[in-house]
Amino acid sequence: MAKTAEPKTTAAKTATAKPARGTRTAAETEKIRLALIERRDELKTEHDQTLLEIHELQQHRLTDSAGDDQADTGTKTGEREQEITIANNLADRIVQVERALERLEEGGYGWCEKCGNAIPVERLAAFPSATLCVTCKQLEERR
Repeated sequence: MAKTAEPKTTAAKTATAKPARGTRTAAETEKIRLALIERRDELKTEHDQTLLEIHELQQHRLTDSAGDDQADTGTKTGEREQEITIANNLADRIVQVERALERLEEGGYGWCEKCGNAIPVERLAAFPSATLCVTCKQLEERR
């Protein structure tokens, strides 16, 4: 009886193949998830505080704007617009962190949405909600 060639073992295949997407331990995933939740909660607190400040500024302006000249009115309008911009930026960052949490659950966290390569750990440490690798982000910013 002739002996047929045996297929490569799973271990041999794994040694030459790229690591599977999302391969991290449950403990690593949980650590990332908790860090993202903590960041989201911090941003939500900051956003809520900013909205409260906007509300207080508007209330103060309603009662304390008598006799304002155009410069005062312009200054107050600029301050209000700046606070609104800050609130909008915080809301955008909250959405980014929530999207990172979704990607973590789906197994796509840490992988570039454009090219599919791994996002360097250093980039994720600095910007945990990153969705693009450094190269793709640089190309995006040049446009």
